[in-house]
Parts: sequence; C-alpha cells; structure tokens
Amino acid sequence: MKRLFAILALLGAVGWCAPVMAQDKPAAPAAAPAAPAPAAAAPAAAPSATPAPAPQPNKGDVAWMLTSTALVLMMSVPALALFYGGLVRSKNMLSVLMQVFVGFSLITVLWSIYGYSLAFTEGNSYFGYLSRLFLKGTFDPVKGEFAMGATFSKNTPIPELVFVAFQATFAAITCCLILGSLAERVKFSAVLIFLTLWFTFAYCPVAHMVWFFPGPDAFVDAKTADAVAATAGLIWQWGALDFAGGTVVHINSGVAGLVGAYVLGKRVGYGKEAMAPHNVTMTMIGAALLWTGWFGFNAGSALEANGTAALAFMNTYLATACAVLSWMFGEWLFKGKPSMVGAASGAVAGLVAITPAAGNVGIPGAFVIGLAAGLVCLWGVNGLKKLLGADDALDVFGVHAVGGILGALLTGVFNSPDLIGPGSVQDWVTMKVGYPGIMAQLWIQAKAVGLVFVWTAVVAFISFKIADLLVGLRVTEEEEREGLDINSHGETAYHM
Repeated sequence: MKRLFAILALLGAVGWCAPVMAQDKPAAPAAAPAAPAPAAAAPAAAPSATPAPAPQPNKGDVAWMLTSTALVLMMSVPALALFYGGLVRSKNMLSVLMQVFVGFSLITVLWSIYGYSLAFTEGNSYFGYLSRLFLKGTFDPVKGEFAMGATFSKNTPIPELVFVAFQATFAAITCCLILGSLAERVKFSAVLIFLTLWFTFAYCPVAHMVWFFPGPDAFVDAKTADAVAATAGLIWQWGALDFAGGTVVHINSGVAGLVGAYVLGKRVGYGKEAMAPHNVTMTMIGAALLWTGWFGFNAGSALEANGTAALAFMNTYLATACAVLSWMFGEWLFKGKPSMVGAASGAVAGLVAITPAAGNVGIPGAFVIGLAAGLVCLWGVNGLKKLLGADDALDVFGVHAVGGILGALLTGVFNSPDLIGPGSVQDWVTMKVGYPGIMAQLWIQAKAVGLVFVWTAVVAFISFKIADLLVGLRVTEEEEREGLDINSHGETAYHM
C-alpha cells in the first residue's frame, strides 16, 4: 500500500503541470529569453517600401556560445565527477562517477522534452508554458529556418537552439551538484527519481523566476514597458541580479543537498571511522577542470562575445585565485597546515561566489568576493557544518549554498558604479544603465535568496520522501560497508 500511495503521489505531482498544459499558448522563445521583435520595434514603413530584413546572428557570438556550452559540459563530465570521486573512499568511486554521468544525461533529456519550455517560455511568474515541448518550433525543416532568441542587446539574436543547449548544461550540472551531499549511502534508483522530481519542481521554476524575461526587443515604448515586464519571472521583476546562477544553481542545489543529508541520515561510522579522500590527485584535476570550464559558465552567460563577457571572464579568473589563497592561509592559520583539498575547495568556493557577480561587478568587487569566499566557505565546511549536524558528505551546502548566498548579496553591493561596478539596465526601452542604491539592491538580493532557499528546501524534502516511498533512499548497512561500487554497479574502480 505504501508503494501504491507513493505512485499515486508521484502521478499527482506530475499532474500539477496539467494546468500549464491546458493554458499552453504560443510564447516568444527565450534566449535571454524571448525572440526579438524587430518588426514591432521599427517605425511603420510606407506600404510600397521593402520590409527591413530581420537581424541575423553574429557568427562570433554563435561560436562563443557553442564553445561555452562545451566548456560547461566539461564541468560536469569529467570535472565534477572527478572532483567528487576523489573525495570519497575508493569503494565508492565508481558510484559517484555513475551518478554524475547518468544524472547529467537524464536531466539533458528531460530539459529537451519539457524543462526548457517550463523555464524559458512566457507563462506566469513561476513557470513557463509548454509551447516548446520537445523543442517544437525551434527549427522549421520545411523552410530551413531556425528560430531566433534574444541576447541582452537589442537586435542581437542567436539561434534559439544554441541557448537551449547552453542552458541544458546549467540544469544538468545543478542537479549533479546535489549528489555530493548524498555520497556513499544513497540508492542509484532513488537518485534518478529524486532528480526527476526536483528538476521539474525546483530547478525549472527557479530558473524561470530569476532569468526569464521577454528580451530587450520586446520593450518598444514606455507605455507598454510595464505590461511587457509583467510577463517576466517573479524574481526578475523584482530586479534581482544573478549573472550566471548564484541563486538558480548554487543556493538551489546547496540547500537541496542539505535537506537530502538530513533525510538520508549519516553514513555508517560517521564521526567514528576515517573517511578521508581516497585520491586527492583526482580532486585537484577535477578542480582545475572546473576552473577552466567555469569560463564558459560565467563569461558565456553574457550570451554575446563582448565586453561584458570579457569582464565576467576576468572576474572569474581573479576571484577564484583570491579564494584559493584566502582558504589556504585561513586553513594554515587555524589548522596548522595548508592542504591540497583545501586549495581545491577554495577554488570552487571562489567560482561559486563570483558566479552571480561575474558580469555585474567591477574588478575591485572580484577581489573582495574572492577573498571573502575562501574564508566564509572555510567556516561553512567546518564551524557551520558542526552546528548543523548533518552528514553533508562533500560539503555541498558549505561551499555552494554559503558561497552562493555570499556572492548574491555582495553582487548587490559591488554592482554600484560608486564601487567601480557596471550598474544594471534600469530602462529596457532606452537601455539606460543605473543603480537603485546599495540598501535597495541588497534588499532585493536578500528577498531572492530567501525565496529560493525556502522553495528548494520544500521541493527537495517532498521529492526525497517520494523517492523513499517508491524504492527506499539508502542501501543496506552491509552494502554500505562493502561499498556502492560493487553492490550497486557490479564493478570496482581499481584492481590491485
């Protein structure tokens, strides 16, 4: 009966999307997100005049975005898999690789079926509709035409499929980040069920709330600007700044990971037996690949090959290096020795914290955010972790949620032109850049952090409970002691 009840609950949860399908209506696809409307933006021409040709994608922008997409894919497989794999015990190495590899593939498929449409089409303030179900409308084989999506500049489109692929890698790596909290004791089948539910009801709506807006070309005059803005996601309407995923990726996944650690329970022998990383070399390689791939993650989020991409690139480079040093010196001071695991963790902390700020702050902001991230996240995986009392195996909350919160809040401060920040677009009709003031922007950022924190925590708890009812979350104690590699997958990482 428990299993029957769980199946009914799962069907009911999926059925929650039914109103979305029933209300489905054509919507401009969103590459940042919506297709440009050059005809509406242009003054009416004389009846005999030849219509102005639609803007065409810049090949440099397209090439940069395709490259960025490949870089972000590399961040998951192999980078994140190796980073996590090296941190667990050798008997669980393959289980981590398998979870990341298959989880990434699963989310990519779900994204192409319905996830992209829920996140990046016009709907309500929380969800998009299903006008892009199975990516319909992105390519017309009869006419040989590709749908265009907007960037952040007027009359500067890119093929929508480029944006679909780019954002697919974001969705997939976000889901895979959660797995670090569950390492060494979670069932593989439970992972797949949880990821499907959490992706649908946490990642997609948060991405929609934070990033969806109808594109700059939709803002044609002051009279209709408010109505156009009202079609955007809720958090975007608030004016929150999240350049590449501080809320959508890091707070979202970090909080979900902490909830999972509580629901799943501590590993057998936690706090009593040694659980040291089995291969720090792999962890260092994974961290280095993450740092490299993160340039696509952050600089690619400019959606164009321009000055904003250059700023995001340099900020990502600099903040990460600062965080490596601050974590290392902090660890050296408080623990007596600097460790390679600490330096690698510092790099990830810096990458996380600069993500929402990458194109939204100036170089001084990158210095401060990077240095702060190393120290704050060092506390997050030591002092805060002890206070929370959860077995967050690979410190997903301490690095990603804590670092994401820090970066999101400091973005609101260092976006200020008075602090050498670039400001943000305040009027999409004229593309006028401004800044509402530190306290005003900081309050907006804090509201966004709070909403995402609560949303993902609730969805994660329900999703874990459904997975537990369906298949059970944990392997048996005997299987856990022997290792997930041989028991869950029938193979081992090493033969000696």
